[in-house]
Amino acid sequence: MKHKIFINSLFVGVLLISLGSSARAAEMDAESKASFDTVMAFMGAVGSGDMDKAISLMADDMVWHNEGDRAMPWIGPWNGKDEILKFLPIFGKNFQTTAWDNTDAFALGDTVAVFGKMNGITKHSGKEIGEFTFALRAKVRDGKVVLWNWFEDSYAVSQAYNAK
Repeated sequence: MKHKIFINSLFVGVLLISLGSSARAAEMDAESKASFDTVMAFMGAVGSGDMDKAISLMADDMVWHNEGDRAMPWIGPWNGKDEILKFLPIFGKNFQTTAWDNTDAFALGDTVAVFGKMNGITKHSGKEIGEFTFALRAKVRDGKVVLWNWFEDSYAVSQAYNAK
């Protein structure tokens, strides 16, 4: 099933989220399904700009860690809800998502993994990155996201960001 979410000024573009088959979700145990649903709700809230919902799904001690080239201003870690809320506008000013497709997503207990493809434009250079892959490892505690560990093709993103 695919949902189109129109992104606000924080994330300009269209975000296409593939949540996978409902049959797979139905096969998860209760804790795994709750973790999966929380992460997908958080992803959708941030992507659509529903910051009230996103904030309600964040643990106070949440860690958002983007791996990659530290020359880009959105590379983490960002520790705690307050720091993350300062970081998100920095990302929004520097990266415009133009395509997003979750190709695989699953959960086991408190851990959710999402893999996919995306594309974007780095506003710093105005360059399109080209399609690249990403992976997300998220953890949920008491119905709130406590870890958002993002991995992307940092080389391709950095090349576009630093293009002259």
